[in-house]
Amino acid sequence: MNLPQSSFPRVVIIGGGFAGLAAAKGLENQELQVVLVDKHNYHTFQPLLYQVATGGLEPDSIAFPLRKRFNDVKNFFFRLAEVVQIHPDKKIIETSIGNLDYDELIIATGSTTNFFGNENIQKNTMEMKSVPQALDIRSLVLENFEEALLTDNLEERNALMNFVIVGGGPTGVELAGALAEMKKGILPKDYPDLDIRKMQINLIQSSAEILKGMSSEASEKAEDFLIGLGVNVWKNLRVLNYDNKIVTTNGEDHFRAETVIWAAGVKGEIVSGLNSSCVIEKAERYKVNEFNQVENHDNIYAIGDVACMKSETNPYGHPMMAQPAIQQGKLVAKNIIAKLFGKKTKAFVYNDKGSMATIGRNKAVVDLPKWKFQGVFAWFVWMFVHLFSLIGFRNKAIVFLNWVYNYVRFDRETRLIIRPFKKKNIV
Repeated sequence: MNLPQSSFPRVVIIGGGFAGLAAAKGLENQELQVVLVDKHNYHTFQPLLYQVATGGLEPDSIAFPLRKRFNDVKNFFFRLAEVVQIHPDKKIIETSIGNLDYDELIIATGSTTNFFGNENIQKNTMEMKSVPQALDIRSLVLENFEEALLTDNLEERNALMNFVIVGGGPTGVELAGALAEMKKGILPKDYPDLDIRKMQINLIQSSAEILKGMSSEASEKAEDFLIGLGVNVWKNLRVLNYDNKIVTTNGEDHFRAETVIWAAGVKGEIVSGLNSSCVIEKAERYKVNEFNQVENHDNIYAIGDVACMKSETNPYGHPMMAQPAIQQGKLVAKNIIAKLFGKKTKAFVYNDKGSMATIGRNKAVVDLPKWKFQGVFAWFVWMFVHLFSLIGFRNKAIVFLNWVYNYVRFDRETRLIIRPFKKKNIV
């Protein structure tokens, strides 16, 4: 990998998401050699991917070059590669560009979409965990309306204008709200020769409430907001299959739709090489102790979505969100420094700062540890928190200006089909 020789211990971080970035920041300018390995050369601010998918933002406004963040950090090195396997006995990781040895290893690979073993759903639905996937959704949505203009078949036209979102968590709720706002204020102007009233947005949730994990007040208010925007909210309904045309459920309701977006679950993106006993099978997350050390591996840490730290208060581990990932990344960096220099390490204690979701213009729900509120004020709080969390002044400025423009003009300028998307057919 052409790394310089160093007498300092080498810490390798796999993944440049929220957790990996936080760990790298905590290790900068220490007497260590820090190597960050990622298959992308940028960090993605995933909470705003839905705005890329619905034409509200361009991808470069929510992505930031990893090298740029650490330009002036002399002990930091980045390598663009995909990690193939970990060899803990040799203290080596195998990558697409060669092998790399380590003294301390941090696995921060994040999560990927969980299709729960359903191959048809995996092949035929859209997922939204990366910038390319968000761009594919944007292209497909717009292509469907272009095709709807050309067909004389009413059933086919309705299917092209029917959108099914599976999963009522923050991703599904925010995406449904954004599509509903496009239906209300943008698509009728772009497609005056289409009856946009025929467009259907269906949000399907397998449990009795959306935004599960947030308060009942937030769930109920979010549902009210969605229904007010014209979204069809289906609860206690589970999707069983999708064959590129028909969505089959466990109830009597079936949907004919050309676009199905799967936001129903995530699982850890583990790296092969560690013993299977270190992994929770269904969730595919590494078992870690209170110091985020992987079970039976003192010099291997897992942080963020890929880590599962069970306790009495968190029997299933911490929520797979940005805040636990950032907090774990910061503490692991401090603990590695303490460990290598003979100081006492600290156990991880999660500081729950709350959760929030936006449903659309002037509509959001916020759950803080001591306060819960919904509506316009919640929407401004949501915007401030997300704007503040973006990396780089340019990204903050671009997103802010886009939001102001979109709010004043009720428009989304980036509804562009840059790279046409073609659905795969089942063989």
